[in-house]
Amino acid sequence: MPPKIILIGPPGCGKSTVGRALSHELQLSFSDTDSMIEDREKCSISDIFTEQGEGYFRAIEEEVVAKGLEIEKGVLSLGGGAILSEATQELLRNSGSEIVFLDVSITGAAPRIGFNRDRPLLIDNPRARWVALMAARRHIYEALATHVINTDDKSSSETVDALQKELAK
Repeated sequence: MPPKIILIGPPGCGKSTVGRALSHELQLSFSDTDSMIEDREKCSISDIFTEQGEGYFRAIEEEVVAKGLEIEKGVLSLGGGAILSEATQELLRNSGSEIVFLDVSITGAAPRIGFNRDRPLLIDNPRARWVALMAARRHIYEALATHVINTDDKSSSETVDALQKELAK
């Protein structure tokens, strides 16, 4: 197994859940950039968006991802929009890490996120917003990924199994 695995993908693909399960299975550390941001800023991501704006959030996110990439080994889950930063894309391409795009359809994502949680970019017609976000980001996820795992109709343990088989190739 590779020493560093980075999970990317849209809201509801399972990055945090799969990341925790995979890190446990491989006995590696697990970090989630959204949690790292909330710890650093001492408030929720939704509050950061509301009070400081998306630009402020993205700048903090870029710094946190760079710090997260400094780990020697472990599993790192990125927020869905972290890949929008050109600097982050460059860091990911040069990280030497296995980058796994956890792909999911709107049908697979909807039950996981419920579209009623505190997700600042999914306010006002969350399904349409999710579809638009995914359409805008898919090509970036695919370009950065060294592996793609579809999580539709898979439990987190089934996704972890599929991911381990893919990484073992």
